[in-house]
Amino acid sequence: MILYRTAEGLVLHEGNKTFAMGETLDDLMVRPDLHAWLAQKTQGVAGGAVDATKLLAPIGSQEVWAAGVTYLRSRAARMAESQDAGGGDFYDRVYTAERPELFFKSLPHKVVGPGGTVGLRSDATWSVPEPELALLIDPRGQIVGYTIGNDMSSRDIEGQNPLYLPQAKVYNRSCALGPGILISKEPLARETRISIEIQRGGSTAFSGETSLAQIKRPFEELAIYLYRDQTFPFGTFLLTGTGIVPPDSFTLEKGDTVRIRIDGIGELVNPVA
Repeated sequence: MILYRTAEGLVLHEGNKTFAMGETLDDLMVRPDLHAWLAQKTQGVAGGAVDATKLLAPIGSQEVWAAGVTYLRSRAARMAESQDAGGGDFYDRVYTAERPELFFKSLPHKVVGPGGTVGLRSDATWSVPEPELALLIDPRGQIVGYTIGNDMSSRDIEGQNPLYLPQAKVYNRSCALGPGILISKEPLARETRISIEIQRGGSTAFSGETSLAQIKRPFEELAIYLYRDQTFPFGTFLLTGTGIVPPDSFTLEKGDTVRIRIDGIGELVNPVA
């Protein structure tokens, strides 16, 4: 079942049926029996189809966090971009370390949803999207759902110095989530594909594909570290890293369109402005 957020509220979609919800995502996150309760909801009266043009970012009061250097490809790219600044070895060590790299990404009001425009930093010259699986984790630290995330990044700023990571990652419209949340007790198959296509002027400027089989760290491990000595009263989203990195010669431009697809969840489409 997939949970969508619209201007009229949450809707739950399963099979060819859609159920209107009277609750907010915050309400759902504090339920200890979420999966069973939603399954019971689908026994009620079904409504019409989901209007894709009315979808909002599927977020309530949740913060968005992110994990870095979880894929070998990401490790190589970040080592290369920061080598001249003397930080290349940092990413190699994080990739093999017991403790993962976790960083704050976004507050809810800075997150854009399906069709919303993602932004470029005005002082950046090398910007890329990072297609990622996002975990929805409840207040007890349990993974309850999955969605698509776009972790917009300014690679030139981060490459100048690893300490500039927050400036490279956190700014207005630097995070997109959607189109909906796949609610599932079961972990996603390792064969689950993540793909991206960046369109420019009516043609494909870049495309790439990876799978969850390429990620190094178990999702449960990332959740445990994130919740260590932290509380999230309404849960949180955790981006799990990217395994698709455009070539160094590529940078996003205003007017581009970013399409990210993950098997079983759908497609997140965002223009760049």
